[in-house]
Amino acid sequence: MSSHHKSKQPTKEEALRFLKKMGCNEKIIQHCRVVSETVLDIAESILESGTIIDLELVRLGGLLHDIGRSITSDINHGVEGARLLREKGFPENLAKIAERHVGAGIPLKEAKILGLPAKDFLPQTLEEKIVCYADKLVSGKKVTDIEYVINDFAIKLGPDHPSIERIKKLHTEIMSIINS
Repeated sequence: MSSHHKSKQPTKEEALRFLKKMGCNEKIIQHCRVVSETVLDIAESILESGTIIDLELVRLGGLLHDIGRSITSDINHGVEGARLLREKGFPENLAKIAERHVGAGIPLKEAKILGLPAKDFLPQTLEEKIVCYADKLVSGKKVTDIEYVINDFAIKLGPDHPSIERIKKLHTEIMSIINS
């Protein structure tokens, strides 16, 4: 498929079938379902504030963000997920959600250090940010809160890790849209 070809967004059922077909286990699929539900909650609050977003894109992005975990469960799962989605002809905006959801987004300099392709993996669009944020709030299949996420990042990555500031910034940005 050429890059300017606009591929059709899959249905929710097609997205779930694709997760299974690619070999995602039940735990990953369950997590993706909860992220998708959380995304819709956040998206509805954003829509109520008068901000326009693509509801179907965030719902599908929530379902497919972890498709790369069918290949690897490490930090490369975002890159692998985006590659899979592009190869299978999914829309580019879904591939970008998968590519940019890891951590609280990963800037170019950190991506290089982590051995990722030399590019910026920070979520750019509001839809990308919502999926990235919702994914952080969902631990396994349990919905947590921002304090839990910050604490979890501090334990896993160290209290001074730059991703902590990024997740706080993402939280602040989304909350300010909801409360506008």
